[in-house]
Amino acid sequence: MERELPAFLTAAGHPVRWQLLAELARSDRAVRELTALLGQPQNLVSYHLGKLRRADLVSARRSSADRRDTYYALDLARCGDLLAGTGAALHPALRLRPPGRPAPATKRVLFLCTGNSARSQMAEALLRHRGVEAHSAGSRPKPVHPHAVAAMAARGIDLAGARPKHLGEFTGRRFDRVITLCDRVKEVCPEFPGAAHWSIPEPDDRPAFDRVAAELDERITFLLHTLEETS
Repeated sequence: MERELPAFLTAAGHPVRWQLLAELARSDRAVRELTALLGQPQNLVSYHLGKLRRADLVSARRSSADRRDTYYALDLARCGDLLAGTGAALHPALRLRPPGRPAPATKRVLFLCTGNSARSQMAEALLRHRGVEAHSAGSRPKPVHPHAVAAMAARGIDLAGARPKHLGEFTGRRFDRVITLCDRVKEVCPEFPGAAHWSIPEPDDRPAFDRVAAELDERITFLLHTLEETS
């Protein structure tokens, strides 16, 4: 009896698509960046990104800094679900077990966005809540948004005493990870070692703040595992 290939193997089982997944596992990327990293023609990269999008492994989001650009992000949770089913399709004993929560890493992480009023403040608070040293800053700091405070309070995290900081305060300091959270600051931030990009839209109302908090929480869960691997 012929068996259908598991969905993950069908989607990822091509050298170019595997390279794309590997790059997007580290950072959200624009097509031009992926083309340069892979050394492949843009039309070929776009074709394989389309395949990954149709498999719901990759999502696309228009850049807030330049509407001509689109950032691609990897859905790690979906990858995990499909990988778990891939092993089980061969033999039940090969079903992947979800990893345990890693111990807090003795690492330093810096989150950057334009205003340091919402996304980067929430990311810092979420990571600190998990026991990791985290900081945040912005290229044009402004007061912390009350919706950010409320979204964190709903998760049992007190953000009321947070203050906005300029990214210049951290230039020259060493961090194990630097993560930009908005497309505008990605274009202006100084060079930091280990920099990555999460293209997250600026929230405008309370439900949007809650959605951003949920996305940050999921991304940080996966970030913790990468921090542990480099401990």
